Amino acid sequence: MKGFNFEKNLQHQTQAVKSTVSVFDNLEVENPKGIDKQFLNPVIDIYSDVKTSYAENIYALQKQNGIDQKIKRNSNIIDIMMETGTGKTYTYTKTIFELNKNYGLFKFIVIVPTLSIKAGTVDFLKSDSARAHFKEQYGKTIKLHIVESKKGGKNKKTFMPPAVNSFVNAGVYEKNNIQVMVINAGMVNSETMRKSFDKGIFDKHTIPFKAISAVSPFVIIDEPHKFSKANKTWENIQKMKPQFILRYGATFKEYENLVYTLTAVDSFNRNLVKGVIGHITEFESGKNAIVKLNNTDGKEATFELLEDKSKKLFKLTRKESLQRVHSAMEDLYIESLNKSKVVLSNGIELSKGDKLNPYSYAEKLQEIMIQKAIKSHFENEKQLLTRPVKIKPITLFFIDNIDEYRNDDGYLKNTIEKLIQAEVETLLKTEKNTFYKAYLEKTLKDISLTHAGYFSKDNSEKDEAIEKEINEILHDKQAMLDLDNPRRFIFSKWTLREGWDNPNVFQICKLRSSGSDISKLQEVGRGLRLPVNEYGNRVKDEQFYLNYFVDFTESDFVDKLVNEINEKSGAISIEDIPEKLSDDIVKKICELYETTEDDLFEILDDNSVVTRSNKFKEGGFDFIKHNYPKIFEGVGSNKVRKSTDKKKQVSIRTEKYSELKELWEKLNEKVILEYKFEKEEQFKLLFINFLNEQNSHFTIEGIKEKTAQIKITDNIAGAIEEQEIYGNEITPISTMKYSSFMKELAKSLNINIKTLNSSFVDSNIDINKFLNIATVRIIKQKFENYLMFNAIDKFGIEYQKVSNEIHPTKFTDEKGDVLKEISASDVGVMYSKNKVADRYLLDELFYDSELEKENIEQNLKEVVVFSKIPKNSIKIPVAGGKSYSPDFAYVLDYEDKSKKLYFVVETKNTTEESLRNEEKQKIRHAEKFFGDTIKIKFRKQFSNKKIENLIREIIVNQK
Repeated sequence: MKGFNFEKNLQHQTQAVKSTVSVFDNLEVENPKGIDKQFLNPVIDIYSDVKTSYAENIYALQKQNGIDQKIKRNSNIIDIMMETGTGKTYTYTKTIFELNKNYGLFKFIVIVPTLSIKAGTVDFLKSDSARAHFKEQYGKTIKLHIVESKKGGKNKKTFMPPAVNSFVNAGVYEKNNIQVMVINAGMVNSETMRKSFDKGIFDKHTIPFKAISAVSPFVIIDEPHKFSKANKTWENIQKMKPQFILRYGATFKEYENLVYTLTAVDSFNRNLVKGVIGHITEFESGKNAIVKLNNTDGKEATFELLEDKSKKLFKLTRKESLQRVHSAMEDLYIESLNKSKVVLSNGIELSKGDKLNPYSYAEKLQEIMIQKAIKSHFENEKQLLTRPVKIKPITLFFIDNIDEYRNDDGYLKNTIEKLIQAEVETLLKTEKNTFYKAYLEKTLKDISLTHAGYFSKDNSEKDEAIEKEINEILHDKQAMLDLDNPRRFIFSKWTLREGWDNPNVFQICKLRSSGSDISKLQEVGRGLRLPVNEYGNRVKDEQFYLNYFVDFTESDFVDKLVNEINEKSGAISIEDIPEKLSDDIVKKICELYETTEDDLFEILDDNSVVTRSNKFKEGGFDFIKHNYPKIFEGVGSNKVRKSTDKKKQVSIRTEKYSELKELWEKLNEKVILEYKFEKEEQFKLLFINFLNEQNSHFTIEGIKEKTAQIKITDNIAGAIEEQEIYGNEITPISTMKYSSFMKELAKSLNINIKTLNSSFVDSNIDINKFLNIATVRIIKQKFENYLMFNAIDKFGIEYQKVSNEIHPTKFTDEKGDVLKEISASDVGVMYSKNKVADRYLLDELFYDSELEKENIEQNLKEVVVFSKIPKNSIKIPVAGGKSYSPDFAYVLDYEDKSKKLYFVVETKNTTEESLRNEEKQKIRHAEKFFGDTIKIKFRKQFSNKKIENLIREIIVNQK
């Protein structure tokens, strides 16, 4: 491919350019004066008293383009809103040429937020195809001045940055050039732009900002949502004294003199961008959860549990069970860990960012998603590369762990290459197309050439192969799309976001979080552009789709994308029937049908559509739909496809949350459990006592096996089983050296190796007969139970708060605001249509036992508010590495409602006598946890105790 071929007169781009240039129609243009005039822009005066005013021009453009926004007549900011993928960079470049042609302006500054956007902008502006395209139309080319960070040197003299110097000193006499300086936000805020240099410009300007301001530049800002007026960057931009600021973007914090909009709905429905198909990787219903490794420092691994839109962090050490993180992972524990990896007992190695589904942890979630994306890529590729005029597709992966991709033995790299090889070999068995078969055979010769990566840290790397990859991804789209190049897959870590694009990205596989600050439209934006064919021509008038792969934590991804497209475009949903005729509907009807509110309501009254309070009468909304269909023209259903249904949700009575807030935040405090031993000797005595209690398990009975004997009785075959496999006894087989065994046990129990050694000596146990890994595991299991049963009585414990971060929780978002609804499965597996108590936080009855159901239904006057505590939201640490979760939280009034009392209940639908000893110990820990504060009281409720009796006992004891 020699280069991209740009189309001259795409209607949406032409209209955007014309709208921007027309802002200055008939305004007075003052040519520069003085000795330096040849270096200065002409000045457009928006304040002079002429027939046509600046504000009138903007008003006319807004009316023409259907925009209802306020005009700021004294503002030099002009906004142009264009959705991602519609050619924003091309549009503002063409605007530069038109402003030069119409008004003689020749000095422009393009300001971008990031280095990656800067690289994309520079590549476009200096590309041979773009230069030839604009030279043909305007007879001129852009001369670029790229501001870069200054490299250190030996010369003691300091000179103005070369790009600033050349930009300011460029004169109007360079008739065939338009001067464009490109600078990123980091450089705008750098000391380089503010400090004084030894040699100045025009013999008077030694500070870059001052020198730039002297030429009255036009400033273009790309991605305006990144340049808040409250930020330092905006303050520094003003130091350039821009004549006008043209802001181009798909997202704005707020508009200012908006003159053109190309909405998302328009972009999709007019086939200006690809459609989107969401692929959501889901598991069996009710078993969608993620356990993610956030970090490991070699001593402790931090896991994050994501389930039903909530997240919780857990810190685990060697040999600790992942059941602490999620109850379904009872057979899994950490075998070993270092600063880069965690090895689990089932053999899986996890690196930072790797995820498991706790219900199915035989393979990583990433593996499943990568496999799906690669298979889908080759299905798409076969169709596109066997066409008469070929289109080469690209797949983009967003990943967490760079080392697992970059390292030769990296798990991600090896997995990808194995999957690619398997797909190619399968396709070659049946492929008949001559070109595609040869392309696949070439692929097999070196699988490593099929993929490449770009990450921010690569900027400091000097590896030649990596530099080649980066150059191809960032600067040479033509090389990437060349049919002789087997490269198909690109890997990044959100480094390739706004500003980077490749028109032939047909798939994005999101293996990492994008953060909360990015919209769904921005996420898919890297793949929305319409593709180019093998000759560099844009392929239009055909429906193409971007396949977007996410995991089940974003099961509502497609719905959110559809809503965002429609909301940003002002479309009204036809699916949700409103109760009344809203101001928004009235306003939209008046705009699109060029009528007044009075005339509209006259029609509505004649047809009996609404009541006096604007509530729809029966059939009223149908009248609106049939008579004013334009207001419902959202994104077409074939453009963004839905793929999953939402889970059953239960609504929160948000007005009641304020009463529960203090208790809820206390319950969600991040705490750790501390064992209180004054000296190591005290702990050693405890461990010796433990070993002595285990003495009977250190026996010489050989390995116990499970055996079964077939026996025929009355002509029927049966099996008689004897003995359990190994039981829970210590196996008398030595497979390890004593030193290795002690190191492993010390790591597993987190006990000083000297303390371990002297404890075994003092306990008179001959451990040399039992030196194997099974012994380590069993001792660990039994010692954890011993700690749990002896905590409080034989040694003290305390709970220490470790973080001030509380939100998000099951009831709140990251900001601490109450959610409107939560997953019903979090509060109960059973459902009843019975009415919940008036003071219950949730509006429907989900429960796990009859005792819970009875509590939720019961109205008690002493209760201000109460709630079932969602599953996995509150876990009280218990000695031995376990945890405990209460069931209900109550806020009570007492002392004539002058005081509030917080009350937490553990509900057991059994008798106290039948409660297992382990549960009793966990409850004792909970009592200790809550007993340290006067505000919260803890009680356990059994089947023979009524909730009202427990509450009254508590209140009486407080008086």
